[in-house]
This record gives sequence, structure tokens and C-alpha cells, in this order.
Amino acid sequence: MWFKNLQLYRLPTPWAIDLSSLEEKLAAKPFVRCGSQDMASRGWVSPTGSDVMVLAVGGQWLLALRSEQRLLPSSVVNQVAQDRAEELEAQQGFKPGRKQMKELKEAVTQELLPRAFTRRRTTYVWIDPTNGWLVVDASSAAKADEVIEQLHDTLDDLPLKLLDTERSPQSAMSDWLASGEAPANFTIDRDCELRAITDEKAAVRYVRHPLEGDEIPNHLAAGKVPTRLALTFDDRISFVLTERMEIKRLAFLDIIQEQAEKAAAEGDPQFEADFALMSAELARFIPHVIEALGGERQIV
Repeated sequence: MWFKNLQLYRLPTPWAIDLSSLEEKLAAKPFVRCGSQDMASRGWVSPTGSDVMVLAVGGQWLLALRSEQRLLPSSVVNQVAQDRAEELEAQQGFKPGRKQMKELKEAVTQELLPRAFTRRRTTYVWIDPTNGWLVVDASSAAKADEVIEQLHDTLDDLPLKLLDTERSPQSAMSDWLASGEAPANFTIDRDCELRAITDEKAAVRYVRHPLEGDEIPNHLAAGKVPTRLALTFDDRISFVLTERMEIKRLAFLDIIQEQAEKAAAEGDPQFEADFALMSAELARFIPHVIEALGGERQIV
């Protein structure tokens, strides 16, 4: 269950909700599979596959949202509807009009939907109620928005806001690349994307490529700005920082994995041991990222 992406949100510190109340509200909105005429469904499940809706370890909470979607491509609906339209044309002697075609497509959708395959996805949410963090393991803001929408629908009050830092990631990454120096506790890795701000949106992408020398500063001087930069924190966590303040391609390095295996060998269930170690590492990592970006912006 190691997170691979971080979409970061802020909660009040401390967040005034107790664990039993949270579990009760999640249990009231459980996941139910798609009905025969449902295109999609989503709801909360136990992160561990038990009857416990929140995994709580050391004051850290883990939630799991499951979604299911029926796979019925519009091209399939259109093709079947077109076949039916041709049959109807032969019967009535003229092509179906716009209204008839709309009705045909609706009928075909209702007919095919119960037979369509479904695809499931489970998205994990880490909450640190003491320090005010809510983090979604989602690769895009759109996918995280689904989770946040479900949380708003589940909880009476969710005082949530996006993380905002004094410096934008783009500005900070530009300085790090121009100087060739990462902020304290970080090192610059070998992946980077630079994009022009002109209408052409010309882009240069480096993959497993050294970022030293004059090449990168020359691109910056020519007006390109960084949109992604690979970094490593304290030789423990590697990741890609994006211009939108997203953490992607998160990887916990060998030393952390070894610690998790040791904790499991000493009696802690592997899933709980992994979560305990991951949340502890992220609780240390995130403040350093914020510090590297000039600190959290304070609204006066």
C-alpha cells in the first residue's frame, strides 16, 4: 500500500474529529457494486479488508475509497445504434431523424449496460489529524477531486484547502536548476521537463540524463520553465515534483523497505507496519518540501 503519488491538502491543526465518529460516517457510505443500469459507483471500504473502516496506527489514519465503472465505449453504442437505424430505415422507408436516433442510442445503452465489463480502483487517503494533513494517493488532481467530493458527501464538515507555499514549485525548480544546487536535504536526479511559455509550448524532456553543465541554464535563459523535476530526499525517498505542487513517482528507497520488513518480522502485520513507517517518513518529508518552497503561505 505504499503511496506512489501525493495530492496534498491542509486541515486545521488539530482537526476536531474523533476516530469513532469518522468510522461511523464512512460506514454509512459503503461501496456498493454498480447496479445493472449504473455507469459508475463508489464508496468506502476497509483499507485492510476487515470490518474496520479506518486503519489507525500511531495517531495516523488510513482510508480507502473504492470506485467501479462500467466499460461501455460510445463507439460500440454508436455502431449498434447505426445497425438498428438501418433496419428501421428499411422498415419505414426513410432514415430515422435526430429524435429517433437519440432514442435508439438510449435503448441500446440500457440493453448493453448490464453486460458491460466493470473496472475497479481503490484510492487510499492518509490523514494526520494532529498536524493537519490530508493526502490522496492519486496521479492527478481530477482523480483526487473524486475522493474529496466523496469526503464532502460523507462528512458533515470538512474544512479542507489546498497547500499553498510562498514560492511556486516552478520558480524554485528554476533556481535549483540554474545554480545546479538542490535545497538542503535534497539532491537533483536525472529527470526533468522544461517547457516554453510561448504559444508553441515547445518542450525538452530529460530522462536518466545528467542535468549538469550549461545545457539546462541555456534553456532557462531562452525562456523555458521547469514543469517536472526528479529529486531525492535524504537518500530515503525519490520523487518528481511538478509545477502544480504534485508529488509523483514517489518511491521509498531500500533502507525504508528493509525497516518495514524488520517491523513485520518482529510481530507487526505487514500492512500496518508498512503504513506506520510510510506515514512517519511522509510526516518528516512533507515539511522539508514546504521549507524548500519558502514555507507555507499565511493568509492574513
